[in-house]
Amino acid sequence: MARQVTATEAVEVPEAVGLEAAPRLLRFPRETLVALLLFALAWQVASMVLPPYVAPSWGRIGRALLGLRYDFVLVTAGRVLLALVLSFAGGVLVAVVMYRWQALDRYLLPLVRLVMAVPVVCWILFSVLWFRGVELRIAFVLVVVCGPIFLIDALDAMHGVARELRDMLRAFRPTTLQYFTKLILPATVPAILTSWKINLSLAIRVVTMAELVGATTGIGYGLVIAQELFSVADVFAWTVVLVLMLMATQVVVGAVERRALVWRD
Repeated sequence: MARQVTATEAVEVPEAVGLEAAPRLLRFPRETLVALLLFALAWQVASMVLPPYVAPSWGRIGRALLGLRYDFVLVTAGRVLLALVLSFAGGVLVAVVMYRWQALDRYLLPLVRLVMAVPVVCWILFSVLWFRGVELRIAFVLVVVCGPIFLIDALDAMHGVARELRDMLRAFRPTTLQYFTKLILPATVPAILTSWKINLSLAIRVVTMAELVGATTGIGYGLVIAQELFSVADVFAWTVVLVLMLMATQVVVGAVERRALVWRD
């Protein structure tokens, strides 16, 4: 016979999980560590047989890392964070409106898919033609690329809520606010976290491309300077910084996911 969980045990679960989550965050999968070490070793061997402009050694890349403008990293990270927050808020809000009014959904969804079909390079060129300010250009490109992904994922998750659950909640005659806050929005959390993972990776790549055009700060501008100076080591150093940024953000989102979706374990 299944043992009934007491209220005390139910309250103690998040704390216990929180104690386990901290060391889990610091764990590094052995396979990942081995793969990265093998890649580093192979790169070092390649740097011994190939010209420095093709494969600079880790020593040269390390010296270049020490000379980078790390205030550019903060500028790029700030741009990405602000644009993702705006994209997330706007995307989820429009998804709620489209879910609430089905007729609006049928009219807006084709337009959203049209926006998603436009290549990133075209949006960058449009932003240069439409806006004068560099910050506005970069924010526009990031929001127009990342916002529709949040919207589509949230909307699909809302439509994926089981009909039985919706009928059960409607039996209690909830208000519209209660219907969304008690059932629909909590059901979208897994999809929204997946969207954050996708958009973080996408935004870091897109913002670098946008900064290549007209920006005077940020990692993209740092890459432009490295290219003008023909400094291959600087280009690789900025690439290492971008990869580390992406890995750090994925670790943070993974920790939030384990905390928010503890019921899946």
